[in-house]
Amino acid sequence: MDKLKVFLITLGCSKNEIDSELMIGLLKRSNYILSSSLEDADIIIVNTCGFIKAAKEESIETIWEITEYKNIGKCKYIILAGCLAERYSEELLDEIDEIDGIIGTGNIGEIDKLIKMLEKGERKIKITENINESYLENVERQSFRTTEYVKISEGCDNHCSYCIIPKLRGKHRSRKIEDIMDEVKYLVDNGVKEVILIGQNITDYGIDLYGEYRLYELLDNLNNIEGLKWIRLHYLYPDNISSRLIHSIKNNEKVVKYLDIPLQHINNEILKKMNRRTTKEEIENLIYRLRKEIPEIILRTTFIVGFPGEDDAKFEELYQFVEKIKFDRLGVFTYSREEGTPAYNFPNQLDEKIKEDRRNAIMELQQKISYHLNKKKVGNIYEVLIEEENGDGIYIGRSYMDSPEIDGIIYIRSDKALQTGDFIKVLITDCLEYDLIGEMVE
Repeated sequence: MDKLKVFLITLGCSKNEIDSELMIGLLKRSNYILSSSLEDADIIIVNTCGFIKAAKEESIETIWEITEYKNIGKCKYIILAGCLAERYSEELLDEIDEIDGIIGTGNIGEIDKLIKMLEKGERKIKITENINESYLENVERQSFRTTEYVKISEGCDNHCSYCIIPKLRGKHRSRKIEDIMDEVKYLVDNGVKEVILIGQNITDYGIDLYGEYRLYELLDNLNNIEGLKWIRLHYLYPDNISSRLIHSIKNNEKVVKYLDIPLQHINNEILKKMNRRTTKEEIENLIYRLRKEIPEIILRTTFIVGFPGEDDAKFEELYQFVEKIKFDRLGVFTYSREEGTPAYNFPNQLDEKIKEDRRNAIMELQQKISYHLNKKKVGNIYEVLIEEENGDGIYIGRSYMDSPEIDGIIYIRSDKALQTGDFIKVLITDCLEYDLIGEMVE
């Protein structure tokens, strides 16, 4: 029997992208054919996101669009994976007839088994037994872009009151240092120059395996990999950022001086209700320490506005904090009331209009801050990674100050032909609110 053709759609975060790559690796190992078009696919897998309301809506919309390919294409089976599938497996199977199978976040290693069951004629299969399954080691990655994500841990032990992730991804599980090292070496051998280490909370890396926090040791080891240019860190919760870790970030030259530290709020009462483990005073001290120890550090954070009980005074405290600290990069989410979380039942839920107004207020403030910080960069020279050509001698790139897709870019004029993946020196000549403009210098 000819092997079936598979098309995989990935929604949501970069952690989902890695799960998709692992599934693709397993399918290739079993000789399934990866289709380049939806119309030609026998099996369509949708790796869904179910983190907040907007992500759920996008996933549901995509699923409904995909069901049409049972009529207009060759599609025999539709399989759902990812967080939405884990969270609402029963409801999705019951309510959407076209869905043939569900695979949970901890069971992606059984994707081949699920397909074989479908080929035998079974339907409405659900494999969602264990969200705490170990990471799938020894599955070859299939993507070798200049920049690749490497998942160093899965799950989370923080149990923030607004967050459903621990119920969808399980408890915090670190990968062994040697396994991460092997993966990064493999990626570098295949042309990757920047790795972004990700996890729900990588500050906690190693505590479950080694009895102590060992992100510093992982960075010390990765820094020695020949051919690797940049190591970037996503996401470090502010608690447990130790002096040892700061020292490692400061002194390992391949670790870019850029930290994504989700803070979520600054008012102590809101932080406590969010079940966050840091106070305003501790956060301010951490930012002061980082900027003192590593003067060139770029700090990115995210905040949630409109959390239950956030009155005008508490929001104003957050606004004033953003104005005072002047983060280099900042994102704002409106609070999403998620069933199954403690905050869902909190009193004093806020109107959506208030949430949006507060989000807009902080983003307008941040736009001014970002422009002011960018103006200070004019005249500086930075090392820049070329990511694409824009035509007429204009290229688009990133410096250490920017993470792909979420931060700004640099528009570069160069008389010399450049290639994607090149690292060049760029003199900044002008700026926009979030982006920079420059020219190549020898």
